[in-house]
Amino acid sequence: VSQSHEEEDRKVRRREKNRVAAQRSRKKQTQKADKLHEEYESLEQENTSLKREIGKLTDEMKHLSEVLKDHEKICPLLHCSMNFVTVPRPDALTSCLPR
Repeated sequence: VSQSHEEEDRKVRRREKNRVAAQRSRKKQTQKADKLHEEYESLEQENTSLKREIGKLTDEMKHLSEVLKDHEKICPLLHCSMNFVTVPRPDALTSCLPR
């Protein structure tokens, strides 16, 4: 009789231990999922920010390309009949530079 009582106690302790271990495992899984979700949210924000920056830089590049194209039309350095000279005339250079 005392042996079956001991076996029953062992079963109860084992079940309790198992229940606690299962709770701990579920809690750990939940924490891991929460952490992954936070990381996902952070990466989404960073991605949105980077896309916005790409858009701004693309617009700036288009603008600067237009400015360069317009400048090339009037640049005396590009239209100089002596454009094979490696050192440009100082007066031609200053007329191209912004004041």
